[in-house]
Amino acid sequence: MKRYIIAAFLLPGALALLQGCKRQAPASPPGDAPEKSKTQSGPEMVLLPGGRFAMGDEKEPDATPHEVVVSAFHIDKRLVTQAEYQRVTGKNPSRWKADDNPVEQVRWSDAVRYCNARSGLDGLEPCYDLQTWECDFDANGYRLPTEAEWEYACRAGAGTAYSFGNSPSQLKDYAWFKDNSGSKPRPVGLKKPNPWGLYDMHGNVWEWCNDFYKVDYYQESIQENPKGPKTGETKVVRGGAWKFSADSCRSGYRYNEDPGYVDACFGYDIYGFRCVKNAANSSTSNREPPTK
Repeated sequence: MKRYIIAAFLLPGALALLQGCKRQAPASPPGDAPEKSKTQSGPEMVLLPGGRFAMGDEKEPDATPHEVVVSAFHIDKRLVTQAEYQRVTGKNPSRWKADDNPVEQVRWSDAVRYCNARSGLDGLEPCYDLQTWECDFDANGYRLPTEAEWEYACRAGAGTAYSFGNSPSQLKDYAWFKDNSGSKPRPVGLKKPNPWGLYDMHGNVWEWCNDFYKVDYYQESIQENPKGPKTGETKVVRGGAWKFSADSCRSGYRYNEDPGYVDACFGYDIYGFRCVKNAANSSTSNREPPTK
């Protein structure tokens, strides 16, 4: 059962998957092809200029469609791999050991610690206070994406259920999920990227976002650079995973998890992440979405 949380949360179970997704207004895409950049410490990122898009999925009770504007930001081209995570932290908590596989069995706090450590290696200002777990969004270091940034990057200008269209029959070309994963996560970057050059935005492992989860947050969200509720029981995860259905891999599909609990016996080898960081002199765009 998908967990819609108001005052308390339920333990993980099977997702209550809903069918289909009607076409939404597309995002306003970058004026030029997204710019790739190499970070000082190694991982490749993609610069996404700011824009506006229709966030959400009208078929989901917790994802009322609404217009959102995001500022420019850099995002990892690929999920953080086990080799990369070990290089930065000296640890590899993953169940399915392989250097090129996404790191998994990471708590939200583990992902945050990695972000700070990677910032330090690159001489950047860490975004997180590890005592309060609050994020300084003005810092120039690495952090987890907001839920809005993640969906903007995943959609890559598309207003359809997936970044490539509405048909789940094409998902096997872009994602590792229940039907083609062989019941385990797979090396990053083997499937087709989305139109903005980002790999594994659909499937492989769920991706931690910075935001707390609230079932009706979209109804109270600000339009420009929303950062989620101030407090909550769980954190947002997005994108679907290797043991979940095609439906859960949709761009607008929301899920959530306890940020501090990881237990392999309950399948927590399904959570990973990628980093973002602010673009220099970032600004939002007020362009109207193109019509199709």
